[in-house]
Amino acid sequence: MEKKCYGLFLLLLIALASQEMMVPAEARVCLSQSHSFKGPCVRGHNCASVCKTEGFPGGECKGFRRRCFCAKPC
Repeated sequence: MEKKCYGLFLLLLIALASQEMMVPAEARVCLSQSHSFKGPCVRGHNCASVCKTEGFPGGECKGFRRRCFCAKPC
């Protein structure tokens, strides 16, 4: 009887561990530098607004030179 309890415990432990591993992966995001944003990118909101006019769902300021990059799901 004792061996059955260990086996059941081990099976339960494996089942719980496999549930933790099944976390959905994040969607990849592709970035493209904005063609119409002028000047250094200081506020992400302004960058996102310009990217929306270019047909992207959003954008963000990136890099040392603070450029506006438009983002879309790959």
